[in-house]
Amino acid sequence: MRRVLFIAYYFPPLGGGGVQRSVKFVKHLPSGGYEPLVVTGPAEAEGLWSPADPGLVAAVARETQIERVEAAEPPEPSRLRSRAERWAGLTRQFSRWWVDGVVEAGAAAGGDVDLVYASMSPFETATAAARLARRLGTPWVADLRDPWALDEVTVFPTAWHRRLELRRMDRSLASASAVVMNTDEAKAALKAVPSLASKPVVTIPNGYDEDDFDGPAPERTDGAFRIVHAGFAHTDPVAGRASRVLGGAVRGYDLLTRSHVHVLEAVDALVRRRPDLRGKLEVHLAGQISQGERERIAADHVRIHGFLSHSDTIELLRSADLLFLPMHDLPRGDRALTVPGKTYEYLASRRPILAAVPDGDARDLLAASGSAFLSRPADVGRMAEIIEDQVDRARRGDPAPTPHADFPARFERRRLTRRLADVFDDVLGDTQPAAKPLALATSGDSA
Repeated sequence: MRRVLFIAYYFPPLGGGGVQRSVKFVKHLPSGGYEPLVVTGPAEAEGLWSPADPGLVAAVARETQIERVEAAEPPEPSRLRSRAERWAGLTRQFSRWWVDGVVEAGAAAGGDVDLVYASMSPFETATAAARLARRLGTPWVADLRDPWALDEVTVFPTAWHRRLELRRMDRSLASASAVVMNTDEAKAALKAVPSLASKPVVTIPNGYDEDDFDGPAPERTDGAFRIVHAGFAHTDPVAGRASRVLGGAVRGYDLLTRSHVHVLEAVDALVRRRPDLRGKLEVHLAGQISQGERERIAADHVRIHGFLSHSDTIELLRSADLLFLPMHDLPRGDRALTVPGKTYEYLASRRPILAAVPDGDARDLLAASGSAFLSRPADVGRMAEIIEDQVDRARRGDPAPTPHADFPARFERRRLTRRLADVFDDVLGDTQPAAKPLALATSGDSA
């Protein structure tokens, strides 16, 4: 069995959306012929995007070797220092700590590895992987969970700063033997960068692990119609007026729609028009949410769970009558480069989905699923209409729509991990008949 040095900052006992892709690849890579050696951050690190979820440790085999950066993670910079880093392009203290720590830990433990794999973000991981691969004499593969400088969700101070980050991305990926993106749209955007056009780029979407959905769905006897939103609540503005004027934010970009705000407006409007539904609708919010936002939500029909463990989140999804999937808004015709990671677990739950999404892979995927009802991200009226139709359908006792028979299986983690192993095989020059040519290991099953 070959060995892969697997770099991932987001790894158990940390939780949150950024962890799932890495922990499931590590779980299933041995069945594809690769023994992972994980290099990650300190176990005690915890932040806004990486809350603790100790239960995820059980997904990692006991025999998996895990090396952690020994030095303590530096504290968050002051507001003044953060602005200086952002505007003047100063190197972050975190960057130096992470890159140096990964190289040191990886070089000490990875002398016999065949390949280095880098899960990003943080995007400084590319620098660490390139240095480590040179030191160990191996190729390396870059996996961009988000599309880095191409990501419309990232707001820069100015258009110049975005171009600067694009050049940094270009240089950082230059020595990678292959790049993995998680949507076809992001792959196309990366291939449009002239210096990266000839580099092998493969789409491997996010997905779900069927083991997480073992057993029957939770039984409910409360009689309410339950709408569930799982995910971070993006209610704080990220693009100031200066960034918009100076071109640092993508034209027409609106992050507020990637939250519960508009679906709560839709429910409120529906209840005002249909008093018979008062007390019959519940909206459950699972995920990080600020104290200020908690205080702004005064409705009796809203249940705020805060961050839940991954297993508890899955149970909540499976208890829903309708799942709410919001995304950021863009002008019509502009295609988003991302698909929220929870999309695939929504599909695996086999519950109906209210998808408030812009044009792009996510909208195309959900339109083809057979279980999603589509709205534009800010169309409160359409959301209210969908909710009303589904409430009335449930009251009539009609069956809920479910995904087409084999649709979710396209995104099961074992299948996706086999595709990652195929990429590794191609990079390493595997000549076994079962290995697929890299040009074919693309996105036929992707989002």
